[in-house]
Amino acid sequence: MRCRPISRCVSKPIDNIPEYSVSEIAGALKRSVEAAFGQVRVRGELSGFRRHSSGHWYGAIKDAAALVDLVMFKGAAAGLSFRPEDGLEVVVSGKLTTYPGRSKYQIIVERMAPAGVGALLQQIEQRRLRLAAEGLFDADRKQPLPYIPRVIGVVTSPTGAVIRDILHRLADRFPRHVLVWPVAVQGEAAAGQIAAAIRGFNAIAPGGSIPRPDLIIVARGGGSIEDLAAFNEESVVRAVADSHIPLISAVGHETDTTLIDFASDWRAPTPTAAAERAVPVRAELAAQLAMLGARLDRAVRRGVALRRQRSDAVRLPPARALLALPSQRADDLADRLPRALNAVASRWRGRLATAGGALRPALIHARADLARRRLAVAATALDRAALAATARARARLDTRAARLRPFLVATLAARARARLGEAGRLLVSLGPEQVLARGYALVLGPDGRPITAAAAAARAPRLTIRLRDGDTQVVPARAGGGGGGAPAAPRPDQGRLL
Repeated sequence: MRCRPISRCVSKPIDNIPEYSVSEIAGALKRSVEAAFGQVRVRGELSGFRRHSSGHWYGAIKDAAALVDLVMFKGAAAGLSFRPEDGLEVVVSGKLTTYPGRSKYQIIVERMAPAGVGALLQQIEQRRLRLAAEGLFDADRKQPLPYIPRVIGVVTSPTGAVIRDILHRLADRFPRHVLVWPVAVQGEAAAGQIAAAIRGFNAIAPGGSIPRPDLIIVARGGGSIEDLAAFNEESVVRAVADSHIPLISAVGHETDTTLIDFASDWRAPTPTAAAERAVPVRAELAAQLAMLGARLDRAVRRGVALRRQRSDAVRLPPARALLALPSQRADDLADRLPRALNAVASRWRGRLATAGGALRPALIHARADLARRRLAVAATALDRAALAATARARARLDTRAARLRPFLVATLAARARARLGEAGRLLVSLGPEQVLARGYALVLGPDGRPITAAAAAARAPRLTIRLRDGDTQVVPARAGGGGGGAPAAPRPDQGRLL
């Protein structure tokens, strides 16, 4: 019996073919490939070339008929003078080897240099220039996005992580009604399905059983330029440009660019970013509304306080205070006017007497007559002026009194009504009707006065019992059948009703 170290033991060999383990076969192939192709130099187009978090680069190089995997480790990638991108035609130099863990062969790249733009990128660029010349990418075609859309339509694969990310982000920020149009996002049928989904959302009639979206999101995860080829198709780009509903493109990662990004109304770097752009944060809106409401309340209170201060500042004083100073001035003028007239007359008389002693009698009489006439005219003019001034002062006082009288009357009437209302409420609360309403009775004598003692009630020939809802006449019962002596005190059960 023969046993190899890593193979199972057999009792008898079936034939002369040696038996190997998987690792031995993989190692033999690796040594054979490396011996036959130690160093190679390959020209082709990069595809799916991405940098890993470790710093290594992984991807493939291809032409029209074949594809070979590439690995470029961190040390070699540090010497690159350009950034590798999908679709870029390059010349790579390195060692051809195999990767036993995946049963695949690959080139470990040591040097890489650009050789020109790949055929696929060149085709996409020519298509972009042609569509741009038609005006499909013009800025004036862009539509504003709704601030808070009621319904959001999403065109994406229903089984991928993209739709879950979008729904989760919308639920965190501002839950909305979401319509998902499932499509293939990769393959030959993807472009037709995506264009049909965009046109289908636009064809929904407003107010129907199916709500019409206010916003459309076209989303897909990252991938190589071949994986995103459907979003570079002319039919999809024209469907996006013709959409009457605002549209957000969220295809690939931040570094990926497709033609629908130019035709859409807004381009999101990731599907999650598209959900964040579609709706605001409801908690932030609520906080902002609360802050604005508080500011509005404070502004209203300040306005009311300011107007109250202004109204207090322009409030008229009482009528007596307004009339006090003009009345005092009128009295002062009335007192000063006779004294002033007498003083003027005395001065003129003195001057006349002084001048008359030096003149001849005829001249004295003539001048005296002239002086008397002038004095009479001056006195008359002075009297008229004094009367006119007094009349004007009284007219001004009457006018001011007439203006203030309605305010004074209204104020006094309001105060009187308030005092009358308070007295009425006090009278009702202290009146006997409130006591009668609680179950008590009022005993009145024949003269209508209240009786508060039992002896006085026994002496009365007739009593009036006033209850809550009316009066009742009763005759008090007296003790004994005649005979002298004082009458017995009445008991509550001895009265009888008339």
